[in-house]
Amino acid sequence: MTTAILGTMIVLLLLGFPMMVPLIVASVVGFVAIFGGIGHLETLVQQVIAGIQPASLIAVPMFIFAAEIMTRGQSAGRLIDVVMAFLGHVKGGLAISTAGACTMFGAVSGSTQATVVAVGGPMRPRLLKAGYSDRFTLALIINASDIAFLIPPSIGMIIYGVVSGTSIAELFLAGIGPGLLILVMFSIYSYVYAVRHDVPTEPRMPWPDRLRAVRRAIWPMGFPVLIIGGIYGGVFSPTEAAAACVLYALVLEMLVFREVSPRQLFATAKSTGLITAVVFILVGAGAAFSYVISFAQIPQEILAGIGIDGMGPYGVLFTISIAFFIGCMFVDPIVVILVLVPIFAPVVQATGLDPVLVGTIITLQVAIGSATPPFGCDIFTAIAVFRRPYWEVIRGTPPFVIMLLTVSVLLIFFPQIALFLRDLSIDG
Repeated sequence: MTTAILGTMIVLLLLGFPMMVPLIVASVVGFVAIFGGIGHLETLVQQVIAGIQPASLIAVPMFIFAAEIMTRGQSAGRLIDVVMAFLGHVKGGLAISTAGACTMFGAVSGSTQATVVAVGGPMRPRLLKAGYSDRFTLALIINASDIAFLIPPSIGMIIYGVVSGTSIAELFLAGIGPGLLILVMFSIYSYVYAVRHDVPTEPRMPWPDRLRAVRRAIWPMGFPVLIIGGIYGGVFSPTEAAAACVLYALVLEMLVFREVSPRQLFATAKSTGLITAVVFILVGAGAAFSYVISFAQIPQEILAGIGIDGMGPYGVLFTISIAFFIGCMFVDPIVVILVLVPIFAPVVQATGLDPVLVGTIITLQVAIGSATPPFGCDIFTAIAVFRRPYWEVIRGTPPFVIMLLTVSVLLIFFPQIALFLRDLSIDG
């Protein structure tokens, strides 16, 4: 049965079908093999419906919608300006500002692809003009956008939380530490690159201009305060915070900045609806697939085949990291989470690993895979936005991937990097 299910998926993928089709067809094939026909197919349909019923999933289209509104508006530009005001004059300051802007916009949008578009669009010409190579520039933008997958709100963490039953609020807290660590490492690398290649610095901005940039960015800075402060202040649930984020984005871009018109809002809502439809079909198909493989004991077969039962916590975490990293190099991150989390769930529970730590490591691996050849989704977003050939886009990625993988290893051996804020909130 395992061969039939996996073989069906591989054949359909090779034929060029979108991932939702292999998931659905493989689920039906497995269901027919288990029950000997389609007489009880309504059970599979029920699993699809159950997969998209959790209320926490409402946060996904809400955060996507908010990110789309802000990408069309002024929020991204104002966040970039305030980072540039304070860091533009230091060595490598423009590159550090780019990484910082990706982090700040990630704390607003929760989307790697939205971050590539919103930050990469205005920053790439400035980096090239300042003397940075296009290879370094493209790699920095693509990989710094990974921070958006860790800094709350994170769509990947929401999906993981729904699939695994883990607290989304705790996952959001756990992503802050690794996200900031990645920012520091990228900043150090940017400084070293600027020194080695003698990249000139920007003029120092006077304090009145800095304060003006801060005042212009106060409204956009309200997004992370609203999300993080609202959730951990007990005002909002993560889902309610997402709805509040949309309302704030609407007020900000339509009434305060007056950048987004009602016509643009309609187009934005339509685009969000299309993206959400794809995501929810994947979630529903993933739920059906998880039901079938769990019923057929396929996860147990796979895990026994790789000898994971004899591994300790470190071995399990390394195995999970490798599986998700390789998976996201080829397949959409959401699909990888939906397929692999149920497979590893039994061994995570048996080993006694903290599901929040596991979720953080998985989210990081998903983010790395999204920016890693051959098929990382952020790579193709950059190709579409910047109109550069594939090989030029990926040439500069190895140093950044090495740094990201280093953080992954550090998380395994030093889990408090991720868990200290969670633990402080619980103790408090």
